[in-house]
Amino acid sequence: MSAEGEFLHEGGASRRRTSETVGGYLSAVAIFVSLVGIAWHPLRLILPSAAVALVASGMGGEKGRLQLAAVLICAVCLFLGLTVAVATSHPLW
Repeated sequence: MSAEGEFLHEGGASRRRTSETVGGYLSAVAIFVSLVGIAWHPLRLILPSAAVALVASGMGGEKGRLQLAAVLICAVCLFLGLTVAVATSHPLW
C-alpha cells in the first residue's frame, strides 16, 4: 500500500486485453482445424482457418507469437493437405 492509500500492482503492465485473449483462442482453433484439414478436405477447412488465423493476428498485441505460429502452421498445412490429397487421389473440397 502506498502513502496515499492506493494499492500498488506490480503486474499492471502485463495485463492482457480481451482482444488478445480472443485472438489467442482463435489462433488455437485455426491450428486445430488446419491440422484436421490435412487429412479431410484441405481447401474446405484450411483456407477458412487461415483467414481466422490472419484475423487473430490482427487482434493480437505486440507479443503475437501464437498468432504468428497459427499463420505459419496454416500455410504449411495447406501445402501438406493439398499434397496428400493429390497423392492419394482424394477430393480437394
